[in-house]
Amino acid sequence: MTPRVIPLHDDRTQGLAPPEPGLGAQPPADALGRPLRDLRISVTDRCNFRCGYCMPKQVFDKHHQFLPHADLLGFEEITRLARAFASLGVEKLRLTGGEPLLRRDIEALVGQLAALRLPDGSAPDLTLTTNGSLLARKAQALREAGLQRVTVSLDALDDAVFRRMNDADFPVAEALAGIEAAQAAGLGPIKVNMVVQRGVNEDEILPMARHFRGTGIALRFIEYMDVGATNGWRMNDVVPAGEILRRLQAEAPLHPLLPGAPGETAQRWAWADGSGEIGLIASVTQAFCGDCNRARLSNDGKVYLCLFATEGHDLRTPLRAGASDAQLQAALGTLWRGRGDQYSALRAADGAAPDASAKAGDAGTAAAAASRIEMSYIGG
Repeated sequence: MTPRVIPLHDDRTQGLAPPEPGLGAQPPADALGRPLRDLRISVTDRCNFRCGYCMPKQVFDKHHQFLPHADLLGFEEITRLARAFASLGVEKLRLTGGEPLLRRDIEALVGQLAALRLPDGSAPDLTLTTNGSLLARKAQALREAGLQRVTVSLDALDDAVFRRMNDADFPVAEALAGIEAAQAAGLGPIKVNMVVQRGVNEDEILPMARHFRGTGIALRFIEYMDVGATNGWRMNDVVPAGEILRRLQAEAPLHPLLPGAPGETAQRWAWADGSGEIGLIASVTQAFCGDCNRARLSNDGKVYLCLFATEGHDLRTPLRAGASDAQLQAALGTLWRGRGDQYSALRAADGAAPDASAKAGDAGTAAAAASRIEMSYIGG
């Protein structure tokens, strides 16, 4: 089902809200008091992997219609919107996809975003999430363009498991080479994300922990999430963060760390011997909506206020119709103030698994699940 988009305009820039006096002096908080600090920017809906939890091959096959290039935001358009977000309190910009390194001349966009300045004159925290397949050849150029850090998605060290999960026959050795190239280029501190699925790669938890322990790379374990409507999600396939932690603590002692920043998604734990840290992202079993400070900008210019959203807010049309920076800023401020999203917290409070099969009698819930936006469209 194609999600309904809520427009911010009436096909004329006059339809945008007028600039609000003093908006930049007091960054907006949403309806639950949460500030806006983090913007995820998807630059493409394409990926060269077909991971089952994100872009399963049976859905995203050779017949799948990806967005035409003209529908994608241009680099200057992305930079304008990022500047508007920064004026409202955004301090961190993360480039995502799809696979962002598939976007042609991505280094040019990195350079434009790196040149932005926050209201206090500092540069934004500029990072990128990648599957690592093109990182070895791109790492140095990205660093020279101004990228600060990378996060690499890596779900297994065992080559057979890794190839099976990416479903593109891509070898793990090349992904590891990308991580090494990023380290050599100074793109750090590097984080590695592992999505853990029951019966698929849970036996890779300890090998992954052993491999990255002592390297300066933070390994983060992510519960398999019910994002989108194509990955066949079931609660039975989730390995809870608590179980992952118990497995790790059986390997060696860990102690909890304080969050590195407000709204951080990962629970941080350090190896007791000082050999580094791991993270647990538990959005299914331990919702962290309460301090979520993230917005997402899709590759075609829609703003999504939750990873589990069913509706987006169109900015591309007013942007291309000549909206001023002040109008864009005012519209974004109005959007954020009206935000009340807390999908994971409400799901947990309801005490029910979020898959449609768990509520077969609830047509509304099933319909909402079927219309959620795919992660490959808005980034993770």
